[in-house]
Amino acid sequence: MEIFIEPIGRLINEFSKLPGVGKKTAQRYAYKIIDMSEADARAFADAVIGVKRKVKYCKVCGNFTEEETCAVCRTRDNSVICVVKEPKDVAAIEKLHEFKGVYHVLHGVIDPLAGIGPNDIRIRELLARLQTGKVKEVIVATNPDVSGDATAMYIAKLIKPLDIPVTRLAHGIPIGSEIEYTDDVTLSRAFVERNRI
Repeated sequence: MEIFIEPIGRLINEFSKLPGVGKKTAQRYAYKIIDMSEADARAFADAVIGVKRKVKYCKVCGNFTEEETCAVCRTRDNSVICVVKEPKDVAAIEKLHEFKGVYHVLHGVIDPLAGIGPNDIRIRELLARLQTGKVKEVIVATNPDVSGDATAMYIAKLIKPLDIPVTRLAHGIPIGSEIEYTDDVTLSRAFVERNRI
């Protein structure tokens, strides 16, 4: 015997396809939808359909946009490009209100174990952007893990002949943490990338 009637089971199944959503969380989401008014449920469904119909990738940087080119590419200084793995990384950097350049979203990183090579991500498009001669710096802001580091090194190697400086976000001990609880790799990088005071 099925635990849930078909419409509820189907909704739970769809929610459980989302990353980080297990069966219990999917059930809570389904129950919440059931408790919503029809107008609220329709607004929720319209938002899901709307994002699928309206959101696309910027033809220049690969970030999310509703236009052909995103607002960042249209209005910002394009002499500094920050390379990130995914559009959600752009959002994380933008919320700081510090970076004034433009972005390049790779839509992945080099990961041979997952079968992802340099031709599977947007490295060619990055190199094409550098041919304009206007770029003065490329900041690689991929995650500080094996795949992110490998991707950063690969990109730096490709850009070196173009004589454009390539920098990497600094790594180290997070503010407010304690040294004794810091993992070995982070502590080691903090020593290597220490700054003069």
